[in-house]
Amino acid sequence: MRDLDLKTLRLLVAVCDSGNMKSAAAQEHIEPSAISKRIAQLEDTLGTPVLVRGRRGAVPTPAGRALLEHARTLLFTLERIEADMAAFKGGVKGQVRVVASASAIAESLLDDLAAFMREPLHQDIKVDIEERFSKDVVAMVREGTVSLGVCWGNIDFGGLEHRPYRRDELALAVPLGHPLAQHEAVWFEDTLVYDHVGLQPSTAVYTMLHRAASKAGRSMSYRVVVSNFDAAFRVVGANLGISVVPQQVSQMYVSAGQVRMVRLRNDWAQREFAVCFRRHGDLTPAAARLVEHLCLQAQAATVSASRTAPGETAPQTGPWP
Repeated sequence: MRDLDLKTLRLLVAVCDSGNMKSAAAQEHIEPSAISKRIAQLEDTLGTPVLVRGRRGAVPTPAGRALLEHARTLLFTLERIEADMAAFKGGVKGQVRVVASASAIAESLLDDLAAFMREPLHQDIKVDIEERFSKDVVAMVREGTVSLGVCWGNIDFGGLEHRPYRRDELALAVPLGHPLAQHEAVWFEDTLVYDHVGLQPSTAVYTMLHRAASKAGRSMSYRVVVSNFDAAFRVVGANLGISVVPQQVSQMYVSAGQVRMVRLRNDWAQREFAVCFRRHGDLTPAAARLVEHLCLQAQAATVSASRTAPGETAPQTGPWP
């Protein structure tokens, strides 16, 4: 069989979509007789008819339906190739789908994505972002459902390539007037005598806290279980419990006088996020550029923190008591 002609396949798709050659010809700016001749040559090449022509139009034969499915896939792939190759002509173009954990989204990721998309070179890049639990982030990247994932760096990446992203610090949110509110820092184990406001069992924070409590021979008592950090802060502010949350997202609630933040002395309270993907060499130019941007943002934040003068503390998003 000779190589199939892409133009003819595109015309076949147009005929099947419109239902007749006249409409397809107007859409493709070609004479109906030229379409008929091309499809006849295609049928001769394949040795089987692909269209049934009638007074009311043209419909695909069973062989035509099979060919139509392959033609659509082939043409879609061709469009992706053209879009990716166009990325090398000055500006980068494309669409990147990202999944990220709630912590990453609530802290710095959205700001970093906004900064990336504001750059003139990236004006033709579109980014879709979806929130998932860390384990689901890894699963979706591994399956190829999405290009990039951003999640807790201490998770099992199962063979995925990954790069360090930003860091955060887990701290204890307590109601005003709570016995722990007068402390600057506490051990997590000493908080277990109080009712906690917890996140869902499928979250990385939940798993980590339960491991820490189990290691100390204790268990956690939940007064309320919520679905996100915003709800956790609100419940703590209502004096219904205490909660382990990222310090970086506490500013609004601390400034409003709703909660007090207390440092956790435990080493695991210092966390690092990671950007993960299947293989860097397989990333589209747009996705590769986004990975580079996120890693540079993380490096800049680390350098800024390391330059803090002795005796000073790095700027926080919420004041400590």
